[in-house]
Amino acid sequence: MKSPLSPEAKKLINGDRRTLARSITLVESTKPTDREAGEALIDEVMANTGSSLRLGITGTPGVGKSTFIDAFGTLLIKLGFRVAVLAVDPSSNRAGGSILGDKTRMATLSNRPEAFIRPSPSGGLTGGIARRTRDALLLCEAAGYDVVIVETMGVGQAETAVAEICDLFLLLVAPGGGDDLQGIKRGVMELADFIAVNKADGELLSAARHTASDYRHALHLIRPKWPKTIPPVATCSALTNEGLEDLWVTITDLHTRLSEEGRIVALRRDQSLAQLDREFEYLISERITRLPAFSKYREKVEQSVIDSSRSPSSAAAEMARRAWRELA
Repeated sequence: MKSPLSPEAKKLINGDRRTLARSITLVESTKPTDREAGEALIDEVMANTGSSLRLGITGTPGVGKSTFIDAFGTLLIKLGFRVAVLAVDPSSNRAGGSILGDKTRMATLSNRPEAFIRPSPSGGLTGGIARRTRDALLLCEAAGYDVVIVETMGVGQAETAVAEICDLFLLLVAPGGGDDLQGIKRGVMELADFIAVNKADGELLSAARHTASDYRHALHLIRPKWPKTIPPVATCSALTNEGLEDLWVTITDLHTRLSEEGRIVALRRDQSLAQLDREFEYLISERITRLPAFSKYREKVEQSVIDSSRSPSSAAAEMARRAWRELA
């Protein structure tokens, strides 16, 4: 027989926004007691997760990601959905906090009770994706949000991390033709399920259409992410809302098809197992490096690498053997 839910878990499942905010703060905390409380809460509500559409969004600097999400999220609310946005910010090197203000750049969406926006500091982690973004996503699902959007800053390694926690991935680009196309890494395009050319209005409308054509041609040279599925390229305008509803239909059509084929279930299973491996490796490494004796030993090994008396590979192998003995 399952244990009754805690009061905090009940409030979260009932969609209480303050409880959701507190819960995310717990899982993002570096304090072990907070982390344990957050993990216990996620375990309690796991049965209430998994029903949302998880959408990653990225784009080149200046493309208007926050403006797009503000307009797109507002549209989804008008269509009857509850929307959560997890915006992964670059972190301040000094304090580790978010240095961007996504709520101020999503003024309309942030004022809607059906929306939840959470800037999340990356903590200086490689790729810019917060280590706890997946936990935050699960908490948003438990709180009843139908669509969870994960926004990343810029185009770089963060996209790989986002693709590992989302169902579908949208690459947002600005009218720019060949120059803009050259500035985007091939790997990011391979991750994309959709490409949308934003700012397709006014004087930029013609340029946006040309850019969309450039991307359609480029995508034929890239191996498709899903078998026999070339990512669609659309034009839209966050300023006029033109094309946003059509884009949503395209997204839901693909998500429905992949769900019916069992691909979303398989994708999430693989993502969960990959997260398990990463988390295990991180916790083991964290525990070892906190041992005083090992810390002093590591300094000596690092110095041997700096002095070029040992290669990084052989030094790492010795450190692994030492770590194994420490944990035995």
